[in-house]
Amino acid sequence: MTGGRPCAVCMYYTRRERCHWPTLKEEFFKGMCQRVLVLVAFDVDALCACKILQYLFQCDHILYTIVPVSGREDFERAFVAHSEGIRHVILVNCGATDDIIEMLQPEDNITFFVCDSHRPVDVHNIYNQVQVKLLMRPDELHDVPQFDEVFSDDDEEPEEADDVCEEPEEADDDSGNDSDTSGPVRKKKRVDEQTLEKEREKRLWREARNKRIFEYTEFSGFGTSAALLMFEIAWKMSKDTNDLLWLAILGVTSQYANRQVERDKYIEDIGQLQSHVSRLNNRSEDDSENIISVNCLKITFESELQLTMYRHWSLFESLCHSDYTFCKFKMWSMKGKKRLHEFLADMGLPLVQCRQRFAAMDMSLKETVKDMISKQTEKYSIDEQKLFLPSFHVQFGFKNKFCAMDAVLACEAMLESVSANLTPSDNFLKAGDVLNRSKTECMEKALSQAKMQLQAIVHQVQTFIDMKHQVICAGPFLYAFVTEGTPDASFFSKPTCLCHLAQFTLDAYSTMSHNKRAQNLPLVLGAPQDADLGTMLVVGVPPASDTSRKNFFGKAFEQAAITSNTQMMQDNFDSNVIMLKMDDKSKFFDALISLLQ
Repeated sequence: MTGGRPCAVCMYYTRRERCHWPTLKEEFFKGMCQRVLVLVAFDVDALCACKILQYLFQCDHILYTIVPVSGREDFERAFVAHSEGIRHVILVNCGATDDIIEMLQPEDNITFFVCDSHRPVDVHNIYNQVQVKLLMRPDELHDVPQFDEVFSDDDEEPEEADDVCEEPEEADDDSGNDSDTSGPVRKKKRVDEQTLEKEREKRLWREARNKRIFEYTEFSGFGTSAALLMFEIAWKMSKDTNDLLWLAILGVTSQYANRQVERDKYIEDIGQLQSHVSRLNNRSEDDSENIISVNCLKITFESELQLTMYRHWSLFESLCHSDYTFCKFKMWSMKGKKRLHEFLADMGLPLVQCRQRFAAMDMSLKETVKDMISKQTEKYSIDEQKLFLPSFHVQFGFKNKFCAMDAVLACEAMLESVSANLTPSDNFLKAGDVLNRSKTECMEKALSQAKMQLQAIVHQVQTFIDMKHQVICAGPFLYAFVTEGTPDASFFSKPTCLCHLAQFTLDAYSTMSHNKRAQNLPLVLGAPQDADLGTMLVVGVPPASDTSRKNFFGKAFEQAAITSNTQMMQDNFDSNVIMLKMDDKSKFFDALISLLQ
């Protein structure tokens, strides 16, 4: 017990759809405080959840091993390499969509605690109450098949029935009287009919099961942020702090930044976080005993401009590289650039001020820039909901102030660093340093890297638009390819950056295209991954008009690979990201077009 509350670190979904909070810490102590294995995916939400979990383990002196995993192969390899003597494994943003027991073949005494925002959750994980515990909200597990719809105890019955059919023949051999054979023959015929009927029923059941499972797994999506769930655990254990709250905020923000959740879901989650921010940060002026030191971490809630990294860039560059403003002003054309200048002039912002670093602008302009932009939204038909976002800022000391979205982009850039001298594990550790407020130089370096990544994305989008017929309409979807040898192609060999490029490209194409269907068409984008192996990375993103954030490309890619007899590697935990051989590109896309027609 901690602070008068159960020290719970997991809840799981049961067949009766009830939510439980077993005392995970006590389970660890039953094993003489054996080491816990934590497998963590390469994304910002997972990294933030991992750091919260790490803090909880340190508070209770629990030994742990953290291993970052980039995909399913890495996931299996890491478990085999580190599972010796392990009884408890925690999976953060990995494992939920696969049958864990079938994939890893663990010993019977190993228990998996799954904190994964990927959906849908594999039915074997849902109904395995012995070795798999799911840390997620039950109300988010929609349309889960009933147990009897997907599992049956009659799988071996046909073989038993075949054995029964042989018995009448033995009776026939033992009897020397031909007139007595009619009875056993009728019995055999009757048994055969019963067996055929059972076989027919089982075939129909299997067809219904396959259809039901396909319907359940047809679309992929995301649930509540893993970091938010971990913070709620810390809160219930009375171990929540401002640092942990900031990590939860980053986890929720990363989901919105990557378009994994709807805006309403994001607003709902930050509404919960806002109450924690008020509780942990509000101090009255008369409360002299609880004055916060200037070096303490302070979190504030406010409406944030959706201009990428403008506090660490110039306002002009931020406007040119932010998704919404780039597309709204059609920055790929001279007319669009002229319109942006007019917008700044109407705001009353001198171009000299806009082109210098935001921190160096006149104080009066910096403080009023939000109001200036807000006044021009009607004239320029700007959707305020797309330009302003409720969010949080963190500040420690007089100088260090960061907004949640910028911190997420910086962390993502470090996780997907293209430096040849760094391994994926190095990138994971460096991204962790970005979240460490005592290492502000790491944050500044990561922000610079994020700017380079964003400049590469905007340059590639400009190339797609300038060179006509680069984005091709294939009927049911759009597709495009990053040309091999492109200077910034190395950035797009990483899944998150390629997804950002795909979303940016789709928004720009939908804005400029005369095709009325463009808003309702999804996009498939491919980029070179490994020239030596001749492989490419392919991602699929839903239409620009679709706000549900559900993605059907995982199943579509799988079916297209089967139809075209193509070797496809669906190693990434996001099912809409695959690896493909360059030589198989044509037949794979032909099969995909045919499938989605």
